[in-house]
Amino acid sequence: MSHHEHSNESRRRFLKVAAGTAAVAAAVGLLPKVARAADLPHLTSADPTAAALNYVEDASKSTNPKHKAGDVCSNCQFFQGKPADAFGPCQLFPGKAVAGKGWCVSHAPKAA
Repeated sequence: MSHHEHSNESRRRFLKVAAGTAAVAAAVGLLPKVARAADLPHLTSADPTAAALNYVEDASKSTNPKHKAGDVCSNCQFFQGKPADAFGPCQLFPGKAVAGKGWCVSHAPKAA
């Protein structure tokens, strides 16, 4: 076996071991997980961004003139949870979970 062939064989062996190790680490949960809504702290109206966007945890209590009946976080394009989720991630509030029945002035209906 020439030096070049030996080096290619060593590289292939290394890549197989590295790929296998990464797969095992992911399966065991050693790699960072994507945050789940249940793990995220709930957004409150005391949060400066929430206050700036007039966020309310219960849309029916919004006094903002831009709020339309039926507009809630769970039917907004920025909400990343499932429509029935009580809380879910929102693109506008990274690292926080918003109430599915909440609302803010940035509400944008999901495209049908």
